Amino acid sequence: MMNWMYFKNAWVWMQDMKTEFMKQKSLGYALVFAFSIATVFGFTIYLLDPNVHSFTDGIWYAWVTMTHVGYGDVVPTSFLGRSLASLLILLGLAVFALFTAMLSTILIGRDVGYIARDENQILLELKRLHERLDQLESTIHRQGPEHPVDESSASQME
Repeated sequence: MMNWMYFKNAWVWMQDMKTEFMKQKSLGYALVFAFSIATVFGFTIYLLDPNVHSFTDGIWYAWVTMTHVGYGDVVPTSFLGRSLASLLILLGLAVFALFTAMLSTILIGRDVGYIARDENQILLELKRLHERLDQLESTIHRQGPEHPVDESSASQME
């Protein structure tokens, strides 16, 4: 029975995450940008390097290089191909660092709403306490010197 609860909680969490991902258009833009880079560099590698035999091999090589997987099944042999690969490695670092930052923002941003709500509740309670304190002080001032405050009760109020 306990395993079912874990599964149910995980399923709810995944549904919430899917909703959050759909709200974030920047995440989709980053993926489209990464695929575009892989396509452009893949085509360029295909044209420049004799060891890359097809356009799809070029895209595969570009994607594998960008993600730092490095299978080694497609390897450029020309100077231009290797130079392009070096540039692609740096671009891959930047693109996937950006993607990771966006993903982190989504995950952390979910909790900000809860924090803001709790902070508002605390501020409302603090405001209510200030109003109560003001009422108590005005009551004490109205009573004036004819009703002196007992020292023991004053120290207990602090």
